[in-house]
Amino acid sequence: MTPAERASAVAFALKNCALEAMTPGEATMRAAADYRAGHIDVAALIDVADGQAATAANSKLSDGSLDDKHSDKAPGIFARTVLLAERPWIPSGDLDELVAIHRGLFDGVFADAGRLRTADTTRAVSSDSTRAHNPEAFFPANLIETGAHNIAVELADKRNLHALDRDVFVREFVHIFDELGYLHPFKGGNAMVLRMFGARLAHDAGWDLDWASVTRESYKAAKQAAYRGDTGAFERLFDAIVRPANPTRVFLIAGFEQGPAH
Repeated sequence: MTPAERASAVAFALKNCALEAMTPGEATMRAAADYRAGHIDVAALIDVADGQAATAANSKLSDGSLDDKHSDKAPGIFARTVLLAERPWIPSGDLDELVAIHRGLFDGVFADAGRLRTADTTRAVSSDSTRAHNPEAFFPANLIETGAHNIAVELADKRNLHALDRDVFVREFVHIFDELGYLHPFKGGNAMVLRMFGARLAHDAGWDLDWASVTRESYKAAKQAAYRGDTGAFERLFDAIVRPANPTRVFLIAGFEQGPAH
């Protein structure tokens, strides 16, 4: 990878973690700087991150963040996000792709990496406590494969959102994004997987998502509105960050040298 590509991968990994209230920590950030400069490879970055995670003190993440587990998971997840940016998964557009991303992000971090949830979830990820504890807030676990297949067929019928005008692309993209959010195929980590899947889908359709302006608060508000059936906030969020595709970048963060898309 070029220095700009490494910088882009690190920047996106930081943003994807920040949207889940996760910060990698000082040792991992020093290693990330060495990775950006080309002094170490991504395997060395993961070694440092896992070493930091092994010695970190346990502390709760913010409410509604990844699994509500411990902050000592953040370095490993950050480093594996960089790995996936450098060594992409197979873009199949179906459940296999979501599983591949989940496994890549969480293998060695969580025991259920790449495994579908087997129980209906009532996890309180919404400020609306009644909806958060309603099993119907997410897709039934025993129908995940069927639901994912239907979404994949819909995507294929729409030619994976290729050759659409910008406003049409945003509307159709948000529809798929919302459907996958409801599918919620994994016990935890769904939002991180969905952002990476969405970035790949948009890129291959001729558009990129520049996540620089997206905050945890704006993303969380859009997600909660979508739980209530209102995708307008997601439409406004993505309309603000859609850019013409940069052939050399999939994960965009403004402020880094990222080529002709900026």
